[in-house]
Amino acid sequence: MKQKKSVEILPYSDNITFSNLGRRPRIDKSKYSAWLNKIANRYNYCIVSLNYTFCTDDELLNINMEHLNHDYYTDIITFDLSEQKKNIEGDIYISIDRVRENARLNKVEYYTELKRVIAHGLLHLLGFKDKQINEVKKMRQAEDNALSIF
Repeated sequence: MKQKKSVEILPYSDNITFSNLGRRPRIDKSKYSAWLNKIANRYNYCIVSLNYTFCTDDELLNINMEHLNHDYYTDIITFDLSEQKKNIEGDIYISIDRVRENARLNKVEYYTELKRVIAHGLLHLLGFKDKQINEVKKMRQAEDNALSIF
């Protein structure tokens, strides 16, 4: 039986940053970073450099229009900057306004929704997609799995 090769989990301060354009949620950066590294490791990936930027709806809309030519609000935009397979490098922008609104609409706590969206961005960098119905199903399952290990 072939064994799954484990990758090195880097210390949180070396590979993941959290910043803001608009407002930043109060999160324990070390706990979130350890969690994200654990998620990547489960899929045999290593996070080399991952930057999360929290912003407002309008700030993310500007990014969406400028870089993707999409004129609509979204909760997250993920830019894959990886140069090597299995080594994650990326920039992820999250609208705190959308997260708050989605939490209200889905009747979940704000920080539960925030964790789901944070994991969602990383999952995109791990190869998960969410355009087709079958892809959405797999993405939701991976999000649920990620939330369960927080």
